[in-house]
Order: sequence, then C-alpha cells, then structure tokens
Amino acid sequence: MVSEKCLRQYAELAVRLGVNVQKGQLLVIKAQVDSAPFVRMCVEEGYRAGAGEVIVQWLDDQITKLDYQYAETPVLQRVPDWLTAREQEFIDRGYCILHIDSSIPGIMKDVDQKKVQQVVTARRKALEKFQNYTMANLGQWSIVAIPNPEWALKVFPQEQPDTAVEKLWDAILASVRIQDQQDPILLWEKHNRQLSERNDWLNRQRFAALHFKNQKGTDLIVELAEGHLWEGGCEKSQSGVVFNPNMPTEENFTMPKRTGVRGKVQATKPLSYQGKLIQNFWIEFEEGKAVRWHAEEEEPALASLIQFDEGSAYLGEVALIDVDTPISQSGILFYNTLFDENASCHLALGRAYPMNMEGSQSMSGEEMKAKGCNFSMVHVDFMFGSDDMQITGVHADGSEVVFFRDGQFCIE
Repeated sequence: MVSEKCLRQYAELAVRLGVNVQKGQLLVIKAQVDSAPFVRMCVEEGYRAGAGEVIVQWLDDQITKLDYQYAETPVLQRVPDWLTAREQEFIDRGYCILHIDSSIPGIMKDVDQKKVQQVVTARRKALEKFQNYTMANLGQWSIVAIPNPEWALKVFPQEQPDTAVEKLWDAILASVRIQDQQDPILLWEKHNRQLSERNDWLNRQRFAALHFKNQKGTDLIVELAEGHLWEGGCEKSQSGVVFNPNMPTEENFTMPKRTGVRGKVQATKPLSYQGKLIQNFWIEFEEGKAVRWHAEEEEPALASLIQFDEGSAYLGEVALIDVDTPISQSGILFYNTLFDENASCHLALGRAYPMNMEGSQSMSGEEMKAKGCNFSMVHVDFMFGSDDMQITGVHADGSEVVFFRDGQFCIE
C-alpha cells in the first residue's frame, strides 16, 4: 500500500501549495468520512503551516443516497438558518477551504433524477451568494482526491478491491507529481511556471474566437469574451495569496463569449453529474445556447444539467490541454472530472470565472454580462479533446493561426 511518507507529502502539498493556508487563518476541510486517516494528516499539516483553527465538515455519499431514497423532497430542499449563518461566519473570518474528494461514480444511478434536480436547485439558490467566494477567488481554495474501493473498482474492474485501491493511489500520486526522491513542491513550482508561459503566449494573441475540429464529430466555433484572460496553474486570491485550486491541473483556460458559440461538440469521456454517469453524448449550440443534445446513457441527467437555470445552457469556460499530459498518457479513465478534465480539452456549462475577464473586480454583473460573461448556479466541465484535435485561433481581422494540432500545442 501507499507509504506514510507519500501520504504526508500529499497532505503537505494540499495544505501548503494547494490552499496555502496563512498564519492564523481558518482552514475548513470538506471530506468523506472514509477519508478520515488522510484528513487527520491534513489537519495536522494545517496547524503546522500556521492555521489558527481547522474545522472539518464530514460528508457521506451512502447516507446522501439514503436521504434521497427515503426523505421527502421539501425536507431535503430546506436550508436551515444555522447553515447559512455558518457559511457567512467562515467568509467573515477570511477562511480557506480544502475539498478532499472521494466520491463514488454513479452512486445516484437509481435515484429519481427529478427529485435530485429539485433538491439541488433549491439548495444552490439558498447558498448562491456564498458561491462567489471561491468562483471569484475571494479566498484560497483547492481540491484533491483520494481513492475508495467502489471508485477504484470502477477504474480497475479486473482487479481485487485492495489491488484496485493501490493502483488508483499510484495513479493519483503520479498525477500530482509525488515521485520517489523528488520534492513535489519544487516540481509543482516548475509546472506552474510552464503553464504561466503558455498563458502569456495566449494572452498576447488576443484571439477573437477559437475553431475546434476533429474526426470524432466536433466542429465548434467558440468566440471569446471581450477582455478575456487566459489563466491556468496557480492563482491569486484577492488578498494576493498564491494558491493552486485544482491538484492535479494541466489546463490553460479562459472565458467564452456567452452568445458566441455555434456548432457541435462530441464528448470524448463520460461525465459524472449529480451521481449519474452520462456517457457518449453530444451537444449542438446556436448563438451560444445548447439547443440540441443526446446521450446514450443518462440523457435525462444531461438534460437536467443543460436546463438547470437560464445560464446552464451556455458556456462559462473553454480549456486547452495537451494529449501528452501525465494523466492522458496514463491511459486511465478516472470517472472523475478532477482527473479526466486534465487529460483532455474541455468546456464548462454554466457560470464563468470572473478572473477570466480583465477588470472584473470593479464591474457589476450587468457590465460583465455585456462583455460576454455567463452567470449560472452551476459550473460543470465535460471533456471533448482527442488526439486528432485541431484548434485554429481567429483574430478580429479574420486572420487565422493553427496553434494546436493532433491534440497538442504547436507554438513556436
């Protein structure tokens, strides 16, 4: 099994480079109950890094499923006052938050999709004002993941449970650059510099649109928002603290123009959404909006995502990723967006990240929307990259530059 040394390196990476907790800061950790041994390491590492207090919020996918199976919808929709008060207190204290993901792919397969949608919609509306804390990088946040047996067996179905978990651990640690005899923090600093250099090149181009095309069925034009900015790798909170929101991460991403997407995109990997596994799907866009779609499995879940609210039928992110990233080269399908999105170019339905628009901190929501920013209560990534993907950058004057060919950047 994975060594204690590697686990402690992972905890240190998540706390010190992921959320980068500051001296005296409140650190909140959200994690599944089965993750307790690793969570304890993160709590200890948080205090060693200088956290003033560490609070753990426990989750349990199995209990959540039971809630949906047996509790009435109005009960599940209710958001008590103490919960919103707690969230407000965390914000008032300037907290940072670490998510330790260990979800089970497809766990909600047998749960009524309409009920899930009603509950999620009500709860997100009640907590919408708190979402901006992470979406706008008001404070530091990060997501890491650890295996569970159900997830591991989904990824490695031919293995025994213990072997499957061990193999998934190996794949996760490799993806976050924890390797023998090397300092993962130094490796991440180098990786962040490389992503930053690519951001600089893309920002200098000032493309008006991107044209994606491959043999899988994707032929899509994505116009970019006015004043769009390319980001990727480490980010800064509004107080200037550098942090890494996703570990792993391999993407360079920016903001599409809300009404500027047209054509068809064919997904190349399954999408896990609200406990459902949506497989083999495509979406067609007109004037930015998803107008037609189909999935071979869990099509109602795809429809519920697209129809979640007014903004969920539009794009909020476009991300570019080489096919030669460590995750892509591993050949492993993780059934988890945190990993699979880093093996493939991807798009996100729903809310855009304000940091992807120049000057957004001083703009109102209406001003951002006028420049092409999309707003929604959801932000869900899905993968469409392939080893034959070609991306053409289109300038405002109509001139074109092919900068991504055969699934890879071809920047000189």
